[in-house]
Amino acid sequence: MAAVNLNMLAENASRLGMRLQETFSEHTRDLAIARGSSSAFLDNPEEKVKNIGKQLDSSSDREKLEAMKRLIAVRPHCASIAERRLIPPQLISRGRNVSEFFAQVVKNVASHNLEIRKLVYIYLLRYAEQEPDLALLSINTFQKDLSDPNPLIRAMALRVLSGIKVPMIGSIVVLAIKKCAADISPYVRKAAALAIPKIYHLDSTHQPELIRIISTLLKDQSPLSLGSVAIAFDAVCPTRLDLLHPHYRRLCRTLIDMDEWGQVDLLNLLVRYTRVMLPRPIPSRDANATAPFEVDSDLTLLLTSVEPLFQSQNPAVVLGVSRAFYYLGPPSDLPKIVPPLLRLLHISREIERVVLTNLVLISSTLSEVLAKSYMQFLVRADDPRQVKKDKVHLLRSVINVENYPSLLREFICYADDADDDLVGEAIQAIGYIARIIPESTQQCLTALMSFIQSKHDVIVANAVLVLKSLVQIRIQQQQNVIAAGGLPPQTFSPLEIISRLARRIDDIRHPKAQACVVWLVGQYAASPTPAENGTTSAAPEGIAPWAPDVLRKMAKSFIQETPVVKLQVVTLAAKLLVLCPTDRTIGLLYRYVCSLAQYDPNYDVRDRARMYRALLSSVTAGLYGEADSDREDVGGVVLRREQIKVVLFEGKASPDEDVTKDEDDHGRFGSLAALTGRWTGGDGYLPDWLEEGIESSLRDTEADMPQAPVYVSQSSSTARSIGSSSRASPVILTPTGGVSPAGSITRQDGGKAAYMDLDKFYEDAEDEDESEESDSEEEDGEEGEEDTASGSGEDGDSTEGEDHSEPGSDDHDDAEGDTLLNHVQGTTG
Repeated sequence: MAAVNLNMLAENASRLGMRLQETFSEHTRDLAIARGSSSAFLDNPEEKVKNIGKQLDSSSDREKLEAMKRLIAVRPHCASIAERRLIPPQLISRGRNVSEFFAQVVKNVASHNLEIRKLVYIYLLRYAEQEPDLALLSINTFQKDLSDPNPLIRAMALRVLSGIKVPMIGSIVVLAIKKCAADISPYVRKAAALAIPKIYHLDSTHQPELIRIISTLLKDQSPLSLGSVAIAFDAVCPTRLDLLHPHYRRLCRTLIDMDEWGQVDLLNLLVRYTRVMLPRPIPSRDANATAPFEVDSDLTLLLTSVEPLFQSQNPAVVLGVSRAFYYLGPPSDLPKIVPPLLRLLHISREIERVVLTNLVLISSTLSEVLAKSYMQFLVRADDPRQVKKDKVHLLRSVINVENYPSLLREFICYADDADDDLVGEAIQAIGYIARIIPESTQQCLTALMSFIQSKHDVIVANAVLVLKSLVQIRIQQQQNVIAAGGLPPQTFSPLEIISRLARRIDDIRHPKAQACVVWLVGQYAASPTPAENGTTSAAPEGIAPWAPDVLRKMAKSFIQETPVVKLQVVTLAAKLLVLCPTDRTIGLLYRYVCSLAQYDPNYDVRDRARMYRALLSSVTAGLYGEADSDREDVGGVVLRREQIKVVLFEGKASPDEDVTKDEDDHGRFGSLAALTGRWTGGDGYLPDWLEEGIESSLRDTEADMPQAPVYVSQSSSTARSIGSSSRASPVILTPTGGVSPAGSITRQDGGKAAYMDLDKFYEDAEDEDESEESDSEEEDGEEGEEDTASGSGEDGDSTEGEDHSEPGSDDHDDAEGDTLLNHVQGTTG
């Protein structure tokens, strides 16, 4: 018997397994799981293409679905309509025009199979613009689908209807959007909001109607659709910020419940509204105030509502909240944006690139806060080029007395990098350290002078440029100190740096670096003393000993130099001649250089030589043994030697301090313009603050209105139910901590009862109830009949207290008291 049962169980289990397998195969046939990859739909032989029409007319949903898949050849990973719409046209039936099946496809738009409908909608979106006449055949079907019980079908119908780019159906689409904007499903209302920009770009004459629809959608209480409404608002009426007045506070409170991308869109809209409609935070006028800045209450509401979004997992939301705090919040709140932004650096390379670019824009404003986390900005070997550049900018902006030794070592290490841009940025950062931190000058100069001996032209060129800037700034500082009557600091000698550069002029091969060295030699060639250390100098009087040798070397290789170097060589020869016009060697070098420059192929060099020849005409008179009649008359005013010195040596532009400046302007922080470097429409636009915001009452709604006190008139039955006196008296219920209006309640002894909350009211009511019961027992024997006839609350001779209620029907008073009491209980409960 047991063996038979086991056999039956085994047989039943086998049958059940076969049945499950058949059911699984039947239900997964459309998913192509049993038949392998759906790539077979991409390979359509001609015989299968001919059968598509028959399959579309078939009564089997399975054949219709297979026909639509072969017709569209949708990739299996494209799950949603939004993703399928991104497929290029060549992937739809391999670029073959299949509009011949349009009529047969339209007939299946009302199919009960949701997958078939989706594929039909994709087909219509593909061919509606090419076949506008045929697309109009499906308009009635989509209009019927707008009333379908399934909200997904209603939303898809509106999406396809608005995606058909036929201007003649604009009015029909507007009516459909208006209908869906009042739909009970928030998903359909979201689809209506997303359809508004489409119809606006198709036909902008519908703007007034679309604005009214947007005003209706702004009243939506569902967080699902508000983000799409913000997109529609920016597309149709970005300047109509007055429409947001009655919804501003509700939108601020709803922001935290919205989807992530909806939060980004709505937050950008609220930031623009705040900048236009609310006053700017100003320093507090009260010295005893707890807050250093006076901030509008509506602005505080927005900042308080968005602050929890710093913890969002979406980097766009965190960046949007940071942008709101940066442009709206008081300066005391700016440090809040740094930790969330630093958290985003480790998510991905792309996000790191975006965050670093935005941090560079605000680095000068938040340098003290960023300095605490400078370790996160150290350059890695595998960083992209732009990331390296941004990191060096950030490290440069956070330099201070505490961290400069570590950063100086980092910059010296970066100077050996293979990226030339990074090398230049690092060497310039070393010069920046030497300028802002005097204690580091000697270390920086040692590093820069070592770079001059490098075999790489890029390192040498950047080191020379930085040394030139340092020399100019230090000489200017020494002159200012001497003019003020003080002693110059003995940190390093600028002339010693120039002399070392002059002696290494042959090793400097970069044209721009050579030009810088030649300019320095000429600008500071005047020797302050006739001799050094008591020895006789071989150089001409009034000229540094290394200056004529530089002119000799550069004149020798003048023809092979670049134009930028030739210009500085001609200038050097003119300056040395003015400093010492009696030296024959300098005069011959000047004549030789000017002769070569007079016939140079570059017109700038020729013009420079011609200008100096006319400028120095009074100095060169008789210098070459020529008579006055033999010299060319260049005309113009002839200047004296002292005047020529002023022209050549003075009036130069002050050296650039190269201090990091705040590069942010016009709301670039947190926008696409920060990455692209150019204005991208309304993305980077941020209006200026107004002097005074608009009236705050415009943003008041019924929810914000203060509630008036509720007066409850209690009859005997109502009073008994809550334990109060049998005599009707006005009772005012106030919140805990509130103050009852004076004179509103009188006690039996004539004094005023100040009921601060409901607990005290109930305590007094219980005491009065006990005293009322004891008094009623004594009076029952004497005035029973009179009390019965007169009724509760109508005895004018009562000694319990004055009756402040007006005479009327007991039933009316009871009903009114019950109604008001229920209202109070519902409000306080």
